Amino acid sequence: MEQSTYHELSEIVPKERIRREEPMSIHTTFRVGGPAELFVTPGTFDEVKETVGVCRTHNIPYYIVGNGSNLLVSDKGYQGVIIRVGKELGEIRIEGDTVTAQAGALLSVVANRAMEAGLTGFEFASGIPGTLGGACVMNAGAYGGEMRDVLTEITALTPEGDIIRIPKEQMEFGYRTSVVARKGYIVLEACMQLKKGDRQEIRAKMEELKEKRVSKQPLEYPSAGSTFKRPEGYFAGKLIQDAGLRGFAIGGAQVSEKHCGFVINRGEATAKDVSDLMIRVSEIVEDKFGVRLEPEVKRLGEF
Repeated sequence: MEQSTYHELSEIVPKERIRREEPMSIHTTFRVGGPAELFVTPGTFDEVKETVGVCRTHNIPYYIVGNGSNLLVSDKGYQGVIIRVGKELGEIRIEGDTVTAQAGALLSVVANRAMEAGLTGFEFASGIPGTLGGACVMNAGAYGGEMRDVLTEITALTPEGDIIRIPKEQMEFGYRTSVVARKGYIVLEACMQLKKGDRQEIRAKMEELKEKRVSKQPLEYPSAGSTFKRPEGYFAGKLIQDAGLRGFAIGGAQVSEKHCGFVINRGEATAKDVSDLMIRVSEIVEDKFGVRLEPEVKRLGEF
């Protein structure tokens, strides 16, 4: 990448928030992945917009990350600019029963703020290890709730550089997808409509869901959560288990013995180990049951 590009970006974002050859293993929940050529952390919507503008002007590949909870980055890293929408864009505002939060806010933090305000409806997201922006893109959900149940509107940046508002009716939500995902928009902020509730009951519900996660999911190992999308009429974890793949491993990557829907990093996994295991699991399940498992995890870089 041209030195002039770095200088151009450093006039938009403070230099201390631009890193060269930043290892993506420290920015993904799988804890694997090579270096990003440039790693930029904007602190305002304008900084996001102008950073994307520089990348587009110079035809430099760029990719938006939040908490890196649904991402597998190649061992070779990423040739381009990683734009991290994180805690610097994590402001949360509550007025009445409306919660407005910037895209970098962690779902767990938003859920706790809602609970403190006595607002119910967001408990389902309290244990999802991602940011609000990523959750809006993929219509994240758990335990019977999804983002489309609470969202009323998002503010997003289009690839052409326009900041637009998209009401829920135009979000085209589906299973783990939305118009944002299909059109390559970047979520900047989201508004959610919740309901007044009892703070103690909300806290108890969040604790109950936390207990379910701890007892059923391999939270003690790095992973990206559910590795595969749910095939229509089936459960991915059940198919993997029935295929005899509980504990199946390639290198340091393993199908969790606790929950077969999770691929985990046992400690020394490479991105290639994880990718190869996902591919092999998908092949074996298709051979045995005629069902093709589609990865929920996004792969970035050269595999």
